[in-house]
Amino acid sequence: MSSVESLDSLLSQLRTLTQQAQGMKSNGSEMGGLGDFANTLKQMVDGVNARQETANTLQNQFASGDPQVSLSQVMVASQKADLSFQTMLQVRNKLVSAYQDIMNISA
Repeated sequence: MSSVESLDSLLSQLRTLTQQAQGMKSNGSEMGGLGDFANTLKQMVDGVNARQETANTLQNQFASGDPQVSLSQVMVASQKADLSFQTMLQVRNKLVSAYQDIMNISA
């Protein structure tokens, strides 16, 4: 899979997640939204993990001298893994902030 196809796939996943999140906003009163959110979050974490494993595998293959792996493939995979992790970290920070805001609301 070329790096352009991978980036297109990543953009497609982000668009899907955005559409799901917008659907949760409009259907917030439904109990099913919580399960969908948890599944979406789990898929996001699994995707980040997969990208990091792919980047590590490519780095190891390149370091061992595998002629099938180029430096550009290693760099693109590493950047994808880093971007995915940073995105997940920002989502986590927003969730923690929202939780703290809810806990600070006096009843």
